[in-house]
Amino acid sequence: MTFITTISDYGHPEEAITSIILLRLIFPHGIAAINLLHMNKETVQQNPTYLEEFKRKGYSRKDFLKFCTLMAAYLGLENASIGQVVKAMSAKPRLPVIWLHFQECTCCSESFIRSSHPIVADVLLDQISLDYTETLMAASGFQAEEAMKNTMTKYKGEYILCVEGSVPTAADGVYCMIGGKTSMQILEEAAEGAKAIIAWGSCASNGCVQAANPNPTSATPIHKLVKGKPIIKVPGCPPIGEVMAGVIVHIVTFGRLPELDGLGRPKAFYSKRVHDTCYRRPYYDAGLYVESFDDDNAKKGYCLYKVGCKGPSTYNACAVTKWNNGTSFPIQSGHGCFGCSEENYWDNGRIYDRASAFPGFGIESTADAVGKIALGVTAGALAAHAIMTNVRKKKLIKNLEKEGKDSEHELEE
Repeated sequence: MTFITTISDYGHPEEAITSIILLRLIFPHGIAAINLLHMNKETVQQNPTYLEEFKRKGYSRKDFLKFCTLMAAYLGLENASIGQVVKAMSAKPRLPVIWLHFQECTCCSESFIRSSHPIVADVLLDQISLDYTETLMAASGFQAEEAMKNTMTKYKGEYILCVEGSVPTAADGVYCMIGGKTSMQILEEAAEGAKAIIAWGSCASNGCVQAANPNPTSATPIHKLVKGKPIIKVPGCPPIGEVMAGVIVHIVTFGRLPELDGLGRPKAFYSKRVHDTCYRRPYYDAGLYVESFDDDNAKKGYCLYKVGCKGPSTYNACAVTKWNNGTSFPIQSGHGCFGCSEENYWDNGRIYDRASAFPGFGIESTADAVGKIALGVTAGALAAHAIMTNVRKKKLIKNLEKEGKDSEHELEE
């Protein structure tokens, strides 16, 4: 667990220090970042650079270079761009961030702090100067709200506003209130001085389960409520931690938003369907499907399309980046894709019912059509096709791994 201690405008600095000591006693391994804002009104601390924070946390320059290389790889940058990431994170001060929570389950924050690279959880939260977040900060009440006000005033036009959760607009917004204000009021105040807004997860990007029919709270995604501000959608329930970190690193490195698709999602992570990069794709092409979760085909690892997998219509990096240090993702664990990063996925039919059709051409028209085609082809040709596809994928992965290692050696030299 990661906690952020944000203590603002204390009249007595010893109260702040006492709070931190108590937190350390209660959570000896849980406090990953402590950001003290204005221990007194005369003291204003300058944000350190990213590299300074790495050193303060005990990481070596080699660790720093590995982290920069990892983030560049996730963003799909060329080898020549790794130097830009290193230079930016060595010289630029921390990015002030306000992270709001509305109607959601906090899975986005959980995903972020459990990123595969320890630096994301241990350093990046502190590096971006996370000045306010209800879930991770230890302060509460007056001190917590003052932290947000101070950031909005001191860094007006410079801070990044991250929003996790949808905003209820029914009944004047009473379904979600913090500090006596509705989430809509809080969003409007925080968005006014923000440089950009990041909508974390499907709740903030498209409404998710709260907006599912009949949507009793009139849950609304952020882009429908805030106008005139650049908004990045990072959908998923939850989005992948490395994807979230990559978006922030891109803003820090290049000083601008990453390239977005027509729906406002970063192309680096949402330009391909899960289906396109799924290791079970050869079985789909061969017409080999799991018919039920307890049949022999399931044990053989065949395609899950007929038991509800929405991978053919879902855009995300799940099959490439994966979760838990790149260990697995739902399809690899034996369960079909929910399509959680797509709009209205809760209302797009039952989870375990296969889609009758999805956008595509030729062999991708429907599963039934694929089966008919497969009947006219010999078993030997199907097996050869599946084998050759896997061989090509393995060769591609091997080449990418080699390029990554070569880049790391060049940076170390």
